[in-house]
Amino acid sequence: MMAYTPDDSRYSNAMEYSFCGKSGLKLPQISLGLWHNFGHVDDFEKSKEIIHCAFDKGITHFDLANNYGPPPGSAEENFGQIFKSSLSAYRDEIIISTKAGHLMWDGPYGDGSSRKNLISSLNQSLKRLQLDYVDIFYSHRYDGITPIEETMQALIDIVKSGKALYVGISKYPPHLAEKAYQILEAQGVHCLIHQDRYNMLSREVENGTLKAAHRNGVGFSAFSPLAQGMLTDRYLNGIPTDSRVARNGFLKKEQITPEVIRIIQLLNNIALERGESLAQMALSWILSDKRVTTVIVGASSVKQLMNNLGTLDSPSLSEEDLTSIRAIIEGYSSSMPK
Repeated sequence: MMAYTPDDSRYSNAMEYSFCGKSGLKLPQISLGLWHNFGHVDDFEKSKEIIHCAFDKGITHFDLANNYGPPPGSAEENFGQIFKSSLSAYRDEIIISTKAGHLMWDGPYGDGSSRKNLISSLNQSLKRLQLDYVDIFYSHRYDGITPIEETMQALIDIVKSGKALYVGISKYPPHLAEKAYQILEAQGVHCLIHQDRYNMLSREVENGTLKAAHRNGVGFSAFSPLAQGMLTDRYLNGIPTDSRVARNGFLKKEQITPEVIRIIQLLNNIALERGESLAQMALSWILSDKRVTTVIVGASSVKQLMNNLGTLDSPSLSEEDLTSIRAIIEGYSSSMPK
């Protein structure tokens, strides 16, 4: 097998890079997330092909977490192997992010937002990734118990230790996010970014999260932009046998309701009129909000990744398009779990 050499034109395509909040760091419009499809249960060579394709097309940000797999930790291990064998020479061109806060190991210290958990988790992640530091480290969630001051002090100390260049938070409610931003800022460590679920069917972040981030100069990364595949053409005519629903994955059959199918079909009609796929329009819709720094897409194949990247060649959504989309999705209440 030939050694991988990145495409020389990777910065000459349609990808644009935006400053993340009030920082000097730029992130690509589209980032690659390794939540699914990159664990030990998946095809390692296919994972490698997707990561190489992403970098060739200007994706410089790879988003992980300690518990991504399955099994938990295996996405970091696989990425670490791929990075070391073919991308390590380009370390200074790449942003690697990881997170901790969800259940990772047995016992009282393998879950939550404590200083013990976050620092131990990052040390484990660095070993799996075979790195000296990550670019962004997130508190993956607010656990409802640990004082936010403890969690933020852990993030501050992680930056000062050099094990992460920046820190962020994920899925924090707006009032706690605001407090987190202030604690970090007071200690000279700006919160770089807030990551949360955002798509046409799940718009809770419009109820304060986006405003709080923007007001505090914090970037925003949107995960699950295609609602676990619901905002694609996969569920227009039932549930495919190879879908996440059929495989008893994160997306459940009960979520594919007649209401959802009706909404997807109406949105698909607009996408077809625009000459693009529903997935491409769904990504464009998120990126039309300038408070969003980057959209994190998953991919189970190079073909799927390329389809998502086709968003960058699509015409901007007009005010008429945005109004039509909003009329369809207004009032829909998501039941997607956090």
